[in-house]
Amino acid sequence: MDRISSSIYLILEWITRFAYLNVLWILFTFAGGIILGFFPSTIAMYSIIRKWLRGDADSALFTTFWTSYKKEFWKSNKLGLFVALLMVAIILDIWYMYILPPGLSWTHVPFLVFILFSFLFLFYLFPTFVHFDLNVRTIIKHAFLIMLIHPLHTLFIIVCLACLLLIMYTLPSLAFIFGGSSFAFITMWLCLHAFTGLNRKNTM
Repeated sequence: MDRISSSIYLILEWITRFAYLNVLWILFTFAGGIILGFFPSTIAMYSIIRKWLRGDADSALFTTFWTSYKKEFWKSNKLGLFVALLMVAIILDIWYMYILPPGLSWTHVPFLVFILFSFLFLFYLFPTFVHFDLNVRTIIKHAFLIMLIHPLHTLFIIVCLACLLLIMYTLPSLAFIFGGSSFAFITMWLCLHAFTGLNRKNTM
């Protein structure tokens, strides 16, 4: 009975942590005026999840979040500028495909490949930022290369996120409570496995 009670308590504790982290992510995003707040808030969320996955779950959540938010504010917004430019390129690609003759043709292929690789690359961008102490340009390069050499991890990320989106679509209220933190947990967890595999190869 004590084991069951302890398990229930542990599950509820982690549910509360994920919900609280999601609330902090939303609040600090708005605190930065959304545009300047989204990227440092997202980096802070990924930093905390990385700590959790590496066995450090005892740090004060708010203090850790705020410290990371302040520390990475300008660096993360430099990364945000790159992401914004990438999103503009994706939108322009979609617009250009829209004005092309209807039907899938070879002219669409380069644009579709660019859009696909861009979204897959974004899965690795934030985990790479918080895991490696690098400048923004090197972070971008590392994230893209890791995405290329770990197709299996990328496939797992897609499958897991598809399942998550299905759950959120079925229960929309969960998206507000756990959307950001659960998305970050899945991508950070799988990316850490990719990073570990990369470190093993480098030490061989």
